[in-house]
Amino acid sequence: MTDVARRPNLSDPSLYINRELSWLGFNDRVLEQARDGRHPLLERVRFVAISETNLDEFFMIRVAGLQQQVASELPNPVPDGMTPEEQISRIKEST
Repeated sequence: MTDVARRPNLSDPSLYINRELSWLGFNDRVLEQARDGRHPLLERVRFVAISETNLDEFFMIRVAGLQQQVASELPNPVPDGMTPEEQISRIKEST
């Protein structure tokens, strides 16, 4: 098999993870730590605070940026193939 035959098609959207949705997944994992009774209470409170701060920043910066992309009506290709509208829709489903 040649090197060309083994190389993946890097334009294939299935090879990429959406940055915004991945970020929400990370924040969910932080919040899971807050639900974990094995952690001391104050550590759990700290995880809630971290998650809240992250989510607040996410909406102020990332979602606002996606909304600006939608308003600009310019093509905004991303490697995962999702449009800004699709990303906003998936964010709404996730939160």
